[in-house]
Amino acid sequence: MSLPPLLAGRLALPMIAAPLFIISNPDLVIAQCCAGVVGSFPALNARPASALEDWLERIRDGLAAHDARHPDRPAAPFAVNQIVHRSNDRLSHDLELCVKYRVPLVITSLGAREEVNQAVHGYGGIVLHDIINDRFAHKAIEKGADGLIAVAAGAGGHAGALSPFALVREIRAWFDGPIALSGAIATGDAVLAAQAIGADLAYVGSAFIATEEAQASAAYKQAIVDGAAEDIVYTNLFTGVHGNYLKPSIRAAGLDPEALPQSDPSRMNFASDSKKAWKDIWGSGQGIGAVREVVPAAALIARLAREYRAARARLLALPSLDTRD
Repeated sequence: MSLPPLLAGRLALPMIAAPLFIISNPDLVIAQCCAGVVGSFPALNARPASALEDWLERIRDGLAAHDARHPDRPAAPFAVNQIVHRSNDRLSHDLELCVKYRVPLVITSLGAREEVNQAVHGYGGIVLHDIINDRFAHKAIEKGADGLIAVAAGAGGHAGALSPFALVREIRAWFDGPIALSGAIATGDAVLAAQAIGADLAYVGSAFIATEEAQASAAYKQAIVDGAAEDIVYTNLFTGVHGNYLKPSIRAAGLDPEALPQSDPSRMNFASDSKKAWKDIWGSGQGIGAVREVVPAAALIARLAREYRAARARLLALPSLDTRD
């Protein structure tokens, strides 16, 4: 297992805060990075497209100001998520800005594109590609991705259906590069568990919806606080790709979450139409039962760090089960 050199000594917790469509914004990213985890946002969140440069400048300047104040505790790097599916007509524009601002980490989704990887590598950046199975993992690495985000069952938004134990093990059988694991991770114990099964980093998303900096409605944040794993439904109806969503938001839209029809995957459109789907039908992972209140992002990360340290201490204190001596 390995971490990219750019993360060495920069993390308070082995974690990437996942890019949340519509919800992630510069304030949230800066708070995440300053608290010691990789913060990220989807490029498509910056609307109109011209706003992306402003966002990148704000994040760059915000992190530089933090580093000047805390030279002994520099901020973690940030990441930009690029949807590389053919429906994203902003990809070329947004990628050019990532190159201009030398974005440290680029997270690619919904299709592996060799030319995207080459553009990021051209300035020394790192590409992590999210996948839901071993076949897609092979394709991503073959096309030049530096690492993988294994999106397992229970992850928020577009998610896979495989157990994290099975998915990480299949990838580790042939790949020793960076892996981040996504899927119902909302506690420090789960962050440690991700490492225990072979991942380098945890990929945490839904818990950040219920933070003060998140660009989500008060009702959405409260639904995360009130929700539990049983409140999540897995469907491809809304974007053509299977994902996890909050049942209350589906009911509010006049639909029965227990009897949703299947969608035609050819209707995928992540540049425009799906914005309404994510705004009205709320994405969420199964880990939200651990979210008890709306807090600043730094407070959430501090809680995860405390739990992570406590979980490590418990493991070290466990007696050996080997009775052969």
